[in-house]
Order: sequence, then structure tokens, then C-alpha cells
Amino acid sequence: MPVVFHRLATREYVTARRWYARRSPTAEARFVAAVQAAVRLIDANPSVGSPLRGPYRWVRVRRYPYLLHYEQAGPTTAQVYAVAHARRRPGYWLRRARRP
Repeated sequence: MPVVFHRLATREYVTARRWYARRSPTAEARFVAAVQAAVRLIDANPSVGSPLRGPYRWVRVRRYPYLLHYEQAGPTTAQVYAVAHARRRPGYWLRRARRP
């Protein structure tokens, strides 16, 4: 199942990746690998994430304080709405999920 990122989720991912890149190339590479592993997990089984509200679920990015908030957008697609820091502004991404 393809996993599609909302444009703002992509921006959040790039921002976090750049933050880790400024720390070290190794930290950036590990962060990228951890996010890719979380995306593969969603791809393999969209119902694997913990339920949040209604159709929304989340998966933790292993070893990093980030969550991928998503929903199964159809029978063949999962939509990631946020690459969110786990301790900042919970639920802020719900506004973008409700817009068409």
C-alpha cells in the first residue's frame, strides 16, 4: 500500500532531517532510516498504528521523539498528515487532516 505524505508533513520531515544533519551526518542517516522503517510498517499493515481519534492512527519513529500521524485514506493508500515531535503541540495536525 503506497504511503503518501501531506505537503506539510513533508515539510516537517525535511525540517527535522536538517536539524539532525546539523548535529551529524550519522544522526541524519539514522533518522532517515528510522522514518523509512516506520513508513514501511504502515505500508505493510496500516492498522498497525495505535488508534488516536476516529480513523487516525500513529506510529512512533524508533529511537527518535517523532510520531507519524496517518489514516488509511482508501483501500490502497495511507495518508501521513504529520511528522510530529512527540512532546510538542499535540493534535495541531488535525486541522490539515479535515481539509480536502
